[in-house]
Formats: sequence, C-alpha cells, structure tokens
Amino acid sequence: MTFATVGEDRPLRAVVVGAGFIGGQWAPELLAHPGTELVGWVDVAEDRAVAAAGELGLDDLPVSTSLTAVLDGEEPDFIVNCTVPQAHHEVTVTALRRGVSVLSEKPMSVTLDEARSMVKAADEARRLFAVNQNRRYMRSLVAFRRTVAELGPLGLLTSDFFMPYRGAPFLYTLEHPLLQDMAIHLFDAARAVSGTDPVSVYCESFRPGWTWYPGACSATAIFEMTGGLRYTFTGSWSAPGRPTSWTGSWRAAGTRGTACWDGDGDPAAEGAEGQVVRSYEQEADPFPGRRRYTGLAEGLEEFVTGLRTGRPPQGDCHDNIRSLAMVTAALESVRTGTRVPIVI
Repeated sequence: MTFATVGEDRPLRAVVVGAGFIGGQWAPELLAHPGTELVGWVDVAEDRAVAAAGELGLDDLPVSTSLTAVLDGEEPDFIVNCTVPQAHHEVTVTALRRGVSVLSEKPMSVTLDEARSMVKAADEARRLFAVNQNRRYMRSLVAFRRTVAELGPLGLLTSDFFMPYRGAPFLYTLEHPLLQDMAIHLFDAARAVSGTDPVSVYCESFRPGWTWYPGACSATAIFEMTGGLRYTFTGSWSAPGRPTSWTGSWRAAGTRGTACWDGDGDPAAEGAEGQVVRSYEQEADPFPGRRRYTGLAEGLEEFVTGLRTGRPPQGDCHDNIRSLAMVTAALESVRTGTRVPIVI
C-alpha cells in the first residue's frame, strides 16, 4: 500500500504522545534530527509533559492532555506514539484518521484484531504507520544478520534470554510479563535475522518457584517459520544468575555452517566440512556522540526517509504485524495447550 509523502521544502513537524521515560528519549532525537521539528507534546498528565519539555529548555512548546487539540492546533506531519501499549490503538487510529502519520513504540497493539484495524486505518488514510523495533538497528545484530546470510538456507535458529529484572512496575500486573512485554524484541529479531515469517507456534509460559513476579515470567516456544526453519525461544525475567545480554544469546545453523552471537559483540561463524563462511564485524556508529537510547536515531532516520520518498521503513505496519502475531499466537498456545497456526 502506498502512502502520501512530504516534500523536502521544510522540516517535518512532529508531536510526541507520552511523557514517560521513552517519550523523554524520543524528544531529543527529534530536536537533533535536521529534518524534523518538535511542535507539541501530549500526555494524560499535562504537568508531566510540561516538566519534560522544560528539561529540554522548551518552555514555550505547546502541551496538552488532548491529542486532537494538538493535532488541530499544530498540524503535525507525524506523531511519535510513546504511550502505554493499552493506549496504542486509540492514539494511533486517532492520528491516522486525521491524516497524520505515526511512528510508534512497540508493541503495535495489545491484540491482533486491534493491529489489523490500525493497518486498515493507515491504508484508508494513505499515511505511513511504522513501529520502531529498535534492536533491528543494533550494529552487532546487523553484523549477525549478515553473517547468518552466509550460512545458506537455515534449519535451526535459537535465542535464549535470561535477565533478573526488577524494574517497570506494570510488569507485576501482567499474567505473562515475559511474553507480553519483552519477547517481541526477540521474535522480531528472529524474523530480521532469518528473513522468514511465522507459520505456527507451540508455547508454554510458567512461573518458577524462585521468581518475584506474581505472573508467569518464564517461557519456552517453538516456532515453525517459512521454509521449514524451526526457531526456538527460551527465556526468563527472573534469571537466578549468569544473565544473557538484553538482546539474548543466539545460534543459527544452515546448510553451510553455524553462527553464534552473544547479543553484544561481533558474531562468530564456522563452516561445515568443506565450507567457508564469513563472520562480519560491526560497522562504525552512524551517530557518534548522539547516542541516548539505541536504535531511535536510526529508526527516526528511516521513518523520515520513508515520508520523503515513499519507501517503507523496516517497521512498516504491514510487516511488523507479523512480529506481533508471534506474540499473540504464543499467548493463545499457552492458554489452549496446543500448537497454534499464525494467521495475519
């Protein structure tokens, strides 16, 4: 689906929606980008938006609790949706229906039905709607992706995620905090690295006796992907020692060899008998000295380029909905105890 573009005669006007931690990370990126202009900030608590703007020296920036008021008054080209996941659908659809493009934090929405309606709204409005999966832009993940491409057709891909995490109070309210919050980063990375899409999943989510979470904070899942690949995920939000990186620990096996990556450094590859495969190193940081929260500057650059040229960014809603579908199908598998087909 094509979307309306914006010419290069002026900076793109942007509004941040949500003045929590992540909104506070996005605003400086909009200020630093030469092609964007921050023209408003929206939050359900106006004083929070006022304080966030003040910390950046933006005392005259229009702020409000009303998204529609700021959209009407400032006429932005796009919003950055930094609200809680439960608000993503309403905020995104409101903006799209008023002809405003949307760059959203993950996940796209809470349910797949909501996501489908958001994609439909973007198509009907002919506006760009994308989700910034920031880990796709990690230089080490890009190097792993390039290394995996050397392996030929894949048969197995695994990722392990173990972290003793005690932050984010909302996680304690979730029935399956690992699957509902963190897992989409790993699932989306699996799609990016392998170049495949999900077909079906069997998943179990459970609560080890030692955990401090009231919900099921650990999970294991087996995904069938296109081309016959099996992707397995195992993880825990309350790991009792030896944590992985925030990007997990990975292994990919293909016809020509195997590649491993610890989620931080450069990947390593070894060829099968008689095969030679290359291991790629991380490229130079494209935004030296501007790093606040990894992947935001890169995601914004792709989004701006998309609005200018009509070329969809990596997180375009038509693609990103497949990563959300991996989460929602995994949760359905947990509830039913069955293997669940993944239908977009």
